Amino acid sequence: MESPKPADVAASVAAALAEDVGAGDLTARLVPATARGQARVITREAAVLCGAAWVDAVFAALDGSVRVTWHARDGDAVEADQLLFEAIGAARPLLTGERTALNFLQTLSGTATTTRRYVTAIAGTGCTLLDTRKTLPGLRLAQKYAVRCGGGRNHRIGLFDGILVKENHIAAAGSLGAAVAAARRLAPGVPVEVEVESLAELEQAAAAAADLALLDDFPLADLRTAVERNRARERPLGLEASGGVDLGTIRAIAATGVDFISVGSITKHVRAVDLSMRLELAG
Repeated sequence: MESPKPADVAASVAAALAEDVGAGDLTARLVPATARGQARVITREAAVLCGAAWVDAVFAALDGSVRVTWHARDGDAVEADQLLFEAIGAARPLLTGERTALNFLQTLSGTATTTRRYVTAIAGTGCTLLDTRKTLPGLRLAQKYAVRCGGGRNHRIGLFDGILVKENHIAAAGSLGAAVAAARRLAPGVPVEVEVESLAELEQAAAAAADLALLDDFPLADLRTAVERNRARERPLGLEASGGVDLGTIRAIAATGVDFISVGSITKHVRAVDLSMRLELAG
């Protein structure tokens, strides 16, 4: 699993601290500047852990002498009441960084936890779970990492590393084939995917030599037909199903034989994991 880039982590942490701390933490000044403490963070529920790098970066930005010790790693399944990490250092930065650190940890762990549930639901089918661009603003790279921690795979990161031709693009280009051809000319070597809404449009995407087809809201019977026809092609497309996917439907969709299923809710409808931090002052 590719680790998050330190520069990306630092940038998101800097933005989060700027909006929370601003000109300074007024409440932390109630604690003597010389006070030291030990913070212990536990999870109140079972989850998949994600976000250690962001927690480390928060405390490092506030006070480089704070020492953080982890008792679980990103991608680990953790149980309720399990100790996740301890942080020892000056009390003021521990208090100042608490909310920002936990915001990152609970949000990214929530994304990883939900992803793991979907991955488990399709285990053994040969189908791969993909995320989408439906992420929280400013947290795209962090949530994409969380998806990997949960066992999913990233779709394109943004508009710059993959092409997804949709209805409006096709209308502007004049036809599906023209849109794919234009995409090939404009960005050679970049994967081209076409969103199709019928088996007839899938045939057009295949004729245009697209790399992948996004089967949008296809009934199960049509998904099975699409897979059967695709397997008979000399150059099969990658088939991605999307739309109407939840934990109750994803297994049946995966069983049709599609290669991928994309689920926007794993990054869009995030339920934060319930975490708790307790600080003990030295002496």
